[in-house]
Amino acid sequence: MSSLLESKPEDANDDLVKRGQSTYRERLASLLEPSHDGEFVAVEPDSAQYFLGNTASAALIAARAAMPNNLFYLTRVGRETAHTVGGHASRIG
Repeated sequence: MSSLLESKPEDANDDLVKRGQSTYRERLASLLEPSHDGEFVAVEPDSAQYFLGNTASAALIAARAAMPNNLFYLTRVGRETAHTVGGHASRIG
């Protein structure tokens, strides 16, 4: 039985994130950042296949259509994360 199946789901998620980040940084960033800055990219970490989209959904739909049995790491080209959480605050004087 695979160690992935024996591990906790959160461990598998952590592994996917680590492998995805590594694949993006080491193999794809220099290729994608010059001409796809700001686009979303779904990365299959083991093969380094990637799928671009103007939205997160578009990148993931393209990825799942091409590789329906795989999991993907999603990020945004040229950014630290795919999405940011927060808002705009204004100071009341």
